[in-house]
Amino acid sequence: MSAIAIKVNDEVIDLVTAEERGVEGEEIELDNSPESLDVLRHSTAHLMAQAIKSLYPDAEFYVGPTVKEGFYYDFKTESEIGEGDLKKIEKQMLSFAKKKYKIEKYTISMDEAKEKFKDDHLKLAVMERISDDKISIYKQGEFEDLCRGPHLPSIGLIRYFKLTKIAGAYLGGDSKNEMLTRIYGIAFADKESLKEHMTMLAEAAKRDHRKIGNEMKLFTFREEVGAGFPIWLPAGGRLRARLESLLFKAHRKRGYQPVRGPEMLRADLWKTSGHYQNYGENMYFTQIDDIEFGVKPMNCVGHIKVYEDELHSYRDLPIKYFEYGVVHRHEMTGALHGLFRVREFTQDDAHIFCTVDQIEEQIIEVVDFVDKTYDYI
Repeated sequence: MSAIAIKVNDEVIDLVTAEERGVEGEEIELDNSPESLDVLRHSTAHLMAQAIKSLYPDAEFYVGPTVKEGFYYDFKTESEIGEGDLKKIEKQMLSFAKKKYKIEKYTISMDEAKEKFKDDHLKLAVMERISDDKISIYKQGEFEDLCRGPHLPSIGLIRYFKLTKIAGAYLGGDSKNEMLTRIYGIAFADKESLKEHMTMLAEAAKRDHRKIGNEMKLFTFREEVGAGFPIWLPAGGRLRARLESLLFKAHRKRGYQPVRGPEMLRADLWKTSGHYQNYGENMYFTQIDDIEFGVKPMNCVGHIKVYEDELHSYRDLPIKYFEYGVVHRHEMTGALHGLFRVREFTQDDAHIFCTVDQIEEQIIEVVDFVDKTYDYI
């Protein structure tokens, strides 16, 4: 089998770039190795974009990287696209793949690129993130996009893929920007690997906590309440109470003291802690009597205020507090996922105040407790 890319000094580059630079390296063949899959999936993302552009001519594209789960592309179109359209896009992708277009590359200056894509605001947004004075563009058939690569020699090598889900994503991950459409997909070098992966996803779906939670009537989400804010039903409330009771007893045996901090604290405290500057975009703020307050995303500040309530001798240490603290975090809409990523949840949270000499002992105790808890489960 011929190479699809090469590795030079730990960098994977495609064959076009290798020829451009006049370099040779370790050959990478089309298989399911991490380097090969990264190239394959990157090219499959472009193939998906090519299919979308042919089906929705007004589509504009932002970025289409590979990720742990495969690949995705962010784009915008006036058309309504849903889960039911993924099959249609896949069919168009296969149609293009059969044409075996060669994947070509050319380079132009930043000024030329801005002029070329002056009417495409998403391309201009991508270029704002690039500091180089040259831009590389990859082309296959009539479709082309800004990209660093690496890519396959031809889209004809793309055969075994699946579009897995569609979601919304803010431009650049910033909630202040417009919402784009994001389609995820997966690709493999052979049919068997794709089949195994899809079987794994199907089995995982059967055990999805959202499905189980609905079937057992543990929790629910309501659109009128707001995305990311779960409602615990009676069965779920009883389950939570039982778990909290078991853990409460376990924490007390380990020397932890129960405390509770307020759910809102003055913004000045969040500035002192550094949350305001470094985590502020993920927090909710409000005004009370012309004073800014921050809804807590973590319990740290409240526990520190508990500790500060009285003087402590080093002989009192370690002092350990715990709380089932309700916290709120401004998660992106596209990141929300059942109970795994929400905007309001309860942390079984604790803070340990100790001397430097006690740190190792405390860490070992916490890790040991986690191990025993999972062994018990």
